[in-house]
Amino acid sequence: MGEHPQGGPAAGLPLLEDLPPLAGRRVLVRADLNVPLRTGSGGQREVADDFRIRAAVPTLRWLVDQGATVTVCSHLGRPKGVPDPATDLQPVRARLAELVPEVRLLDNLRWDPGEEAGDEAFVRRLVDGQDAYVNDAFGASHRAHASIVGPPRLLPAAAGRLLAKEVQVLGGLLAAPARPFVAVVGGAKVADKLGVLRSLLQVVDRLVVGGGMAFTFLAAKGIGVGASLVDPARLEECRVLLEEAGDRLVVPEDVVCLSPEGTLADGGPGSGRTMVASAVPEGWRGLDIGPATAARFAACLAEARTVFWNGPMGVFEDERFAAGTRAVAEAVAACPGHSVVGGGDSAAALDRLGLQDRVGFVSTGGGASLELLEHGDLPGLAALRQASNAPARR
Repeated sequence: MGEHPQGGPAAGLPLLEDLPPLAGRRVLVRADLNVPLRTGSGGQREVADDFRIRAAVPTLRWLVDQGATVTVCSHLGRPKGVPDPATDLQPVRARLAELVPEVRLLDNLRWDPGEEAGDEAFVRRLVDGQDAYVNDAFGASHRAHASIVGPPRLLPAAAGRLLAKEVQVLGGLLAAPARPFVAVVGGAKVADKLGVLRSLLQVVDRLVVGGGMAFTFLAAKGIGVGASLVDPARLEECRVLLEEAGDRLVVPEDVVCLSPEGTLADGGPGSGRTMVASAVPEGWRGLDIGPATAARFAACLAEARTVFWNGPMGVFEDERFAAGTRAVAEAVAACPGHSVVGGGDSAAALDRLGLQDRVGFVSTGGGASLELLEHGDLPGLAALRQASNAPARR
């Protein structure tokens, strides 16, 4: 029997060891195989990054070794409830077959409108003929979709190895972090992150803010932001957070800007002029943290014993605005303390820089990691705790 935590979001979750004997049984596994694809040299679509596929292997291998017949289900992209060749899971199916050839992968769950609608009839079709259910899709467990919250109502259910590890690590950040605890949060939209910023400020020693969302904070301080991304509706909330947090909330002191006629480029040189400034001139756009800010952020991370990072510091796809994200990634990797990276673009940046192996834990779910830190729970976890075989129900 697995050892169940006494508190936090992992408490009460049924683990794989809580399932009935599986020899000769059929098990449905909800995995998160929503991976980036690319067109290969032969014109065929192929997996560009198999991190999430490899992360699912320990659970799948354990189930197969128990004698179970395993069916995997996942979504890919946003096909809007209809079959779409661009979101066909065949490239994923091919890579999964190389890693765990004994399992079968169903078609994209989101090809059926019942998945995102949480439709009960779709749930029953999905679990038909199955004897048990395993949720190993941490990156999708913040969505109350049919394949996430429905099966535990009908079958013995468990958290897979990946899901259990994600919840244990991220829950530990809130429960008992080694101090100083420094969180770095970036990304574009401040509205998406204000809730988690408030939650993090309850537990961190220092909260570092970069990316496009930082410009609403700078505007709230009365600093010129030019044509940078700003959410006027959130200015007052940012002003209040700055006042309440004091020097625990660190925002950029200089930024890299793009001239009014400039354009962004994905992998190309782009156009327009760039400059480093403490305030963004009229018509210019701030698109990365500046060198002084990068050094200050790195200094905050160097003294940390616990680090959480989610979100890039700039438009790192354009090399002119990648230095800030690179500096933070290198500082997180160099930090001697426990480091956790919250998936998404942060994980992509680490991978691009070859730094993934130097970080303590890389989450498979960007949005899910933030939701768990903000709310302390996820719909997928709550559903598992209600399964008939969950410790809380026995």
